[in-house]
Amino acid sequence: MVDREAAATVAVIDDDPDIRDALRGLLRSVGLGVELFASVQEFLSAARPDVPGCLVLDVRLPGRSGLDLQGELAKANIHLPVIFISGHADVPMSVRAMKAGAVEFLTKPVRDQDLLDAIQLALAKDCARRDEERGFARLRADFDTLTPREREVMMMVVAGRLNKQIAGDLRLSEATVKAHRSQAMRKMRARSLAELVRMADKLAPSRTKS
Repeated sequence: MVDREAAATVAVIDDDPDIRDALRGLLRSVGLGVELFASVQEFLSAARPDVPGCLVLDVRLPGRSGLDLQGELAKANIHLPVIFISGHADVPMSVRAMKAGAVEFLTKPVRDQDLLDAIQLALAKDCARRDEERGFARLRADFDTLTPREREVMMMVVAGRLNKQIAGDLRLSEATVKAHRSQAMRKMRARSLAELVRMADKLAPSRTKS
């Protein structure tokens, strides 16, 4: 399965206890943690472990359906990859699920290898998302260490302004601009101007919250 994911957990929601038991045995056999739920409400009431994971979800469930849960997770900004399994699937249903971002839509009886392949892909997606979020959090934390003047100089630098032009715009000496620029590069851990530009692009939606 996915490297470094011995702690990965797959949540299975299916109202058929035999299917839940079979999936628990299959997933544990490849070293994955498993959580079993009989309904959407049961899943929503449980605490989620802070580890990479995915959701194996039956479409038709008592109460809220699997598709309902997929929509609720999206609205709540919860990015848990979803694999649908169904014994009563139709084309519109599967198209709706895939358009909403499902990793896979499998028909019961599900082949073990097809499900394991889908789970591996889902866990890889979740690991990548978690890595990206951690990277952005670090980037944002670095940006928050800049003084207001360093931020101002940084944003003018990444906009293509030369030190001399920035000095004129801010009524500073060129040496002072160079010092602010150097400090911004150091604090942002940018090894080049191109890297600093990429960092600024990533931060763009959040800079207004500063």
